[in-house]
Amino acid sequence: MPRRAIAIEKRQHIIETAYTLFKRDGFHATGIDRIIAEAEVAKMTMYRHFPSKDGLIVEVLNWRTDRFKRQLDRLSETAMTPDEKIMAVFDWHERWFDSPDFHGCLFQHALAEFGERDHVVFGAVMRQKRDLQDRIRDILAPSMQEGREPHIAMILFMLIEGATMLAQMGQGKEAIDNARNVAADLLATRTRQ
Repeated sequence: MPRRAIAIEKRQHIIETAYTLFKRDGFHATGIDRIIAEAEVAKMTMYRHFPSKDGLIVEVLNWRTDRFKRQLDRLSETAMTPDEKIMAVFDWHERWFDSPDFHGCLFQHALAEFGERDHVVFGAVMRQKRDLQDRIRDILAPSMQEGREPHIAMILFMLIEGATMLAQMGQGKEAIDNARNVAADLLATRTRQ
């Protein structure tokens, strides 16, 4: 394997190792030495790819954002109505809440640990949350009176975020069922206007 490909593979391995540790143990509680040990890489390799822990955290969040986008893209590829696509997003969250891999939202955790607005981690969180709102708005746009989709998208986004927080508190099934019902009522009301 060419050296560049090996370096890319090592970098990705570090990101995925850090992701696992961050989601399980938190950002501040996970030190660089622990990531190096778990990833089984040399210190020099770590710092060549990630000169700072904040930079690594941003890369992990960006990787998770891209992975989530791909999952949502797969949902959108099927020929569904806008309402069915929105419900598919809620269904995706329900499956995630039920998975043994669920440890809450990595972005909500990052925001709790890095709440300063000018911090690079805060910026990465905001990009992911804004992207989710934009995707919901784009799904709604073809079937909604112009100008209303940002308002409805924000409400649906808040339902998802709230359900995610409740799922971390052990109330995932009830939270997502209620959120889905409110979303369905909201979308039905929209079509009657």
